[in-house]
Amino acid sequence: MDWTLGEKFETPDGMLRWRMLGSGDPVVLVHGTPYSSFLWRDIAPALARTRTVFVFDHLGFGRSDQGEAQDLSLAAHARNFARLLDHWGLSRPSVVAHDIGGAVALRTLLLEERSYRDLTLFDAVSGGQWERGLFRLILEHPGVFQQLPDYAHEALVASHLRHATHVGLRPGVLEAFLAPWRGAAGQAAFYRQYSQIKQADTAAYEHLLGGMSLPVRIIWGREDRILPAEYAEWLHEHIPHAELHWIEDAGHLLQEDAPGQLTTYLTAPFPSDK
Repeated sequence: MDWTLGEKFETPDGMLRWRMLGSGDPVVLVHGTPYSSFLWRDIAPALARTRTVFVFDHLGFGRSDQGEAQDLSLAAHARNFARLLDHWGLSRPSVVAHDIGGAVALRTLLLEERSYRDLTLFDAVSGGQWERGLFRLILEHPGVFQQLPDYAHEALVASHLRHATHVGLRPGVLEAFLAPWRGAAGQAAFYRQYSQIKQADTAAYEHLLGGMSLPVRIIWGREDRILPAEYAEWLHEHIPHAELHWIEDAGHLLQEDAPGQLTTYLTAPFPSDK
């Protein structure tokens, strides 16, 4: 499937790849793990009909550099996101974030002190007790996972990707998401990034969530098995003025399970814009 990121941005730990589409008010799309900006292949062109859309691959993901000594913590991703916003000259973009992209966007807003026009979080890591499942196992046993035979590693990653969708992945999509994690280098990169994503980096800003004043929209797949419904409710409790919307018959990957409904929400104005 054709999805290219033609632009480059140098960080202290390697090269980030990014792309800009369309024209109009800026909106930045922030992906999570173990995905890449490929997740936005349907959403970004739709938004680009009326907006300038920025997409990028986090360091260590997708088309961006992978390297042994990289800092791939949520704090490092937030610093890189802040640098990207400065590089793009965006002082108040709309930001849309998914999975750990939610934590990256929140750290960038609350701790790196960048400003957004509005923020949409969906099926996102944000705070609370989210070190669970595969996250916790890799944190506790990184050496075991790094030594898995290649077939076992690929089966684990494929199963995890399938687990994130409620309706199933379209032909070719699984292969596209697996590609960066294949081979010895890809396998090392997969467990490198997972072993550095820690709850402490979201706990650092939790006390600031209630003081957020910008418009916030929360969207959640009702059948999310990665971050079930209680995580949406936790986030809504901590950002009381935020809108909360549910998408039925959809899992963690709304971009795959319900791209049309997700796009409808993303193109709808916030109450303050009406």
